[in-house]
Amino acid sequence: MQNKSIEEISSQIKELSFKWQILKDEIKKLIVGQDHIIDRIFIGLLCNGHILLEGVPGLAKTTLIKSLSKAIGLGYNRIQFTPDLLPSDLIGTLIYNPKNQEFITKKGPIFSNLILADEINRAPAKVQSALLEAMQEYQITIGDKSYNLDKPFLVLATQNPIEQEGTYKLPEAQVDRFLFKLLVEYPNISQEKDIIKNVFYPNKINKVLETEDIKESQKLIDQIYIDEKVIDYILKIVFATRLNDGDKIEELENLIEYGASPRASLALHHASKTYAFLKKRNFVIPDDVKAVATDILRHRILLTYQAEAENITTDQIIQKILRTIPSP
Repeated sequence: MQNKSIEEISSQIKELSFKWQILKDEIKKLIVGQDHIIDRIFIGLLCNGHILLEGVPGLAKTTLIKSLSKAIGLGYNRIQFTPDLLPSDLIGTLIYNPKNQEFITKKGPIFSNLILADEINRAPAKVQSALLEAMQEYQITIGDKSYNLDKPFLVLATQNPIEQEGTYKLPEAQVDRFLFKLLVEYPNISQEKDIIKNVFYPNKINKVLETEDIKESQKLIDQIYIDEKVIDYILKIVFATRLNDGDKIEELENLIEYGASPRASLALHHASKTYAFLKKRNFVIPDDVKAVATDILRHRILLTYQAEAENITTDQIIQKILRTIPSP
């Protein structure tokens, strides 16, 4: 009976994960390259985890999100973060109606499924705290009343790594709530040639996935098997960033100020199961953990001044940890 149940789950995973491949093919009608980014956005959507994108302007970040929203039939809003942005510009406000002598709630652009928070680090702390409530609690408070946000709800926030003038450093508490921090790279020469030669029409994107498919996929992901040894492997990776005596890697001792939080362990657990699902498997292998580890840990490790002086990056530290800790 148990074997039959496993076979049924495996069959459903293959069937549903194939739909996500169709979704990817549909998005790639408009997007050249960026396979890694597309896959991570899918994982974010399935894990209810938000994503921080770092890259220079002009790398089709907005086009990618608009294509995704159209291919699934989800609501989409782009919010340009600026130093003079107010929380009410994001979440909405109460407007007094003198005719009825009562306040009417006017909801802001945050009330949608996919939110592109463009140049998130340009907004002041009050705006960041309003966004934080939406990301963490999936609700918004306007006046004395709270409103639940529709699911799926995914924030894709962008940062420009070049211009730092007029920006605010994101609070560590907020950065930790992003499932992934992704570095959006330039296309290679053949990909950029395709961009030049082809004419891309947004109207070419068709709806190929239903919201119900997302919910069904999430239920299946919960049933994907992850062995105790793989869970221990996840914990060893996270604890190595904290320089605990039992898991300390001596070469990193003077390079890490603060390590990853327990939220990183939960993120690795859930994201590796989702990665296995997209690979049409009903079980997690250590390579699934390795595949998502860098994007999950990149923004959760705080480096020392020594590491920064030696131009050592968090990516290099994560790769060192993955090379040092043996796979189960």
